[in-house]
Amino acid sequence: MIRAIAVDDEPPALRVLSNFCNRIDFIDLQKTFFRAHEALDYLASFPVDLLFLDINMPAISGLDFHKILPQPTLVIFTTAYAQYAVEGFSLNAVDYLLKPFTFERFEQAASKARDAYQFRQFQNEQEKPACLYVRADYRLYQIPLSDILYIEGLDDYIKIHREQDKPVVCRMTMKAILQQLPETGHSSERFIRVHRSFIVPMNRIEAVRNKTILLPGHEIPIGGSYETNFFQQYGG
Repeated sequence: MIRAIAVDDEPPALRVLSNFCNRIDFIDLQKTFFRAHEALDYLASFPVDLLFLDINMPAISGLDFHKILPQPTLVIFTTAYAQYAVEGFSLNAVDYLLKPFTFERFEQAASKARDAYQFRQFQNEQEKPACLYVRADYRLYQIPLSDILYIEGLDDYIKIHREQDKPVVCRMTMKAILQQLPETGHSSERFIRVHRSFIVPMNRIEAVRNKTILLPGHEIPIGGSYETNFFQQYGG
């Protein structure tokens, strides 16, 4: 659901926007404002995903309002003046609605906002540092995958050896921890079980000698039942 507000100095225009938003199942119009400063105060505490913004307002223009937004926000400009269109799009607006606009035209703009929102969400997910979350010592650890040297199995416990800090020991099986780790994709993201007691990140492997994996400062044996799969993955 896309969280939205609308800002317009004309109450009838806000009523139109409210009505149209109610007919779109993926937009939640949380509030409307006919005073720009009240909208800014609201946004400082309650960020939204999308802003319906009139351009020709008395206290501050919608274009200037957009430039001082406290957070990056998708914007659909609404105005009765076509001459503002070029400048509106220069600010990377999602769309520009020229009043009076039909519901069909509004729906087109809403669809563009949805596409932009989904793309932004995808980018945010891609940029998030990949982490492993485990409970140990009565706390929840967030361990970046890039910090893991290797994982060692100790019966019903595992020991996560880290590059930047001491190992974390938690009650978990090797099978359970492997389900939380990426086993596909680029080698810099993959982990592979090479022994009943060891899981290693592929990008940490410096070399393989006979049936021994050489990691920085460590040697990890390759178990017989894991040998075929390992060499298929490592060779690939």
